[in-house]
This record gives sequence, structure tokens and C-alpha cells, in this order.
Amino acid sequence: MKNITIYTGPRCNYCDAAKRLLTRNNATYNEIDISKVEGALDEMIKKANGKRTIPQIFFDNQHIGGYDEARALEKENKLQELLK
Repeated sequence: MKNITIYTGPRCNYCDAAKRLLTRNNATYNEIDISKVEGALDEMIKKANGKRTIPQIFFDNQHIGGYDEARALEKENKLQELLK
């Protein structure tokens, strides 16, 4: 299984939905709350090629995108393959 990192923030419904989606697909993840971890926002923006919205999801070093992109992968039955 991939090393999954999700950058989140407080009171973020999309972040909560993304975490539920990952859990539903039996994926364990490392959550980084950009409001609590010093430098996490800058790190996320750099890794996500300038994207500033949360959540931002990474499988190993591959940028997946946010909740909408992860959900689209799930609907297309491609998420499980990426998780391997």
C-alpha cells in the first residue's frame, strides 16, 4: 500500500469527506493539519504545484489532487489500483 499524505485544515467539510473516502477504501493516511504544523502550508503549496486549497492528497510523491479528484478516481474504479 502507498504512503498517503493528506493536508487538511480546521472546519473543512471537503477534508472530512476525503478522509472518509480514504477510510472507506481501507487506506491508512498521514494527516497534516496546515493550521497546526509550522511550514505545512508552504510545503503543501510547493508539492501541489501552487494549489492552495485543502485538502491536497498525495500517494507516495504523486499528487492526486483534492477531494473531487479522489472521488472521481473512486467512481471510475481507479482509486484501488492507485492505492496498491
